[in-house]
Amino acid sequence: MFGETLKKLRISYSLSQIQLAGKLGVSKQTVSNWENNNILPSVDMLIRIAHFFSVSTDYLLGEDSRTYIEISGMTLEQVAHIQQIINDIRKS
Repeated sequence: MFGETLKKLRISYSLSQIQLAGKLGVSKQTVSNWENNNILPSVDMLIRIAHFFSVSTDYLLGEDSRTYIEISGMTLEQVAHIQQIINDIRKS
């Protein structure tokens, strides 16, 4: 489950395995092994991956299907605007 989720996230961000590896400070082979469910990342790396993709560790592990958008530092008006865009997208 973790590997499939990681791969979907990586692809949705238009990243190659090499690019993701560079951003996380690991080898391409490590990312490949994660995506193929050969190994799991350490707890510390799992947290780094979750922060990078703005998802929870539960989401990465298949325990929660909710996704999040990082809005820290935005004004309430900006958050309201983003929420309106999301609502409009859901309607279409």
